[in-house]
Amino acid sequence: MRIGIEGQRLYRKKKHGMDMVALELIKNLQQIDTDNEYIIFVKPDFDNTCIPQAPNFKVVELENKFGYPGWEQLALPKAAYEEGCDVLHCTSNTGPLFSKVPLVTTLHDIIYLESISIFKKEGTWYQKFGNLYRRWLVPPVIRKSKRVITVSNFESMRIKKHFGFKDNRLKAIYNGVGEHFKKITDAKELAIIQEKYKLPDQFLFFLGNTDPKKNTRGVLKAFASFNAIHRGNYKLVMLDYDEIALQRLLKEIDAPELRDLIHLTGYVDNKDLPGIISQCTVFLYPSLRESFGIPILEGMACGVPVITSNTSSMPEVAGEDTALLVNPHEPEEITAAIETLIEDQKLAELISSNGILRAKSFSWKGMAENVLDLYKEVYAELKH
Repeated sequence: MRIGIEGQRLYRKKKHGMDMVALELIKNLQQIDTDNEYIIFVKPDFDNTCIPQAPNFKVVELENKFGYPGWEQLALPKAAYEEGCDVLHCTSNTGPLFSKVPLVTTLHDIIYLESISIFKKEGTWYQKFGNLYRRWLVPPVIRKSKRVITVSNFESMRIKKHFGFKDNRLKAIYNGVGEHFKKITDAKELAIIQEKYKLPDQFLFFLGNTDPKKNTRGVLKAFASFNAIHRGNYKLVMLDYDEIALQRLLKEIDAPELRDLIHLTGYVDNKDLPGIISQCTVFLYPSLRESFGIPILEGMACGVPVITSNTSSMPEVAGEDTALLVNPHEPEEITAAIETLIEDQKLAELISSNGILRAKSFSWKGMAENVLDLYKEVYAELKH
């Protein structure tokens, strides 16, 4: 079998969640499958060594002459057909409308089909137009796909209801957590990370961005209430967040004084994340909506107490007694959960130890094995 995998953005330096899932899929397929041939289609960019070499894996760089839509709708299906692919796996929600090669599509979520984000105040224009593109394109691509992969039972139910699936084309396959996510205790290693990213001594860690679903507004409101009690004893560490967007948001919630207590690290390489997470007091991930929530597992694997939401897929991923679940629409609940974990060390330690065990039940190898079985199902059907 000759399997094509779409990985348009894998060579970009700043990889996002879907990029990391696709990259882990490829790396783990290389470990478990030496029988089939793989063609990985990417856009040329800076990080062109992120995909390891393997005898049965070929990387094809396709120029992006007409932007993202042109690459996906014109260059990708043409190249997949010319490479003789039996199946083309599109890994990031969308795919070509017209493909001679049968499609497998990973539909991470359908958030953009549930509301028209262009009319909402939050979110960048790039995110708004990206959502509109997906809103227009996803339904016909999903109807044409031989199989649709999603990442949780929650999202599977949402997709099934939205599209009216009545066959076996839709399958939930859990994501994993990287093996390098583990609690780091070596003082020298921690000191290197602290110096590299100028980390404060005591901090809460929030892995958010400008996407409204990440609930940055709610977290900042919660931190403002928390700081009213602790008066600067803890800082809030965030990653590659836009400075202008942050100051605008702080002004909107009438808390500009918080800026001195927020530390922006800039872009963080994924391999350095465990060193940051291991040093935080509490890991915050109270999103409004997630299809899975890989960072929940990353925080757990690093042995720190996690606060996440009681909505969408997050309780499914977090499990029981392994995190504190809050209503993300109520900032005071986030504040109360932070207070609980700081004041009750025994509870924090119990949640942390349970979280380590919970994270071990999710693996990228297991995900890759399930996806490979799905490829084989599609190929067998095509041969009949």
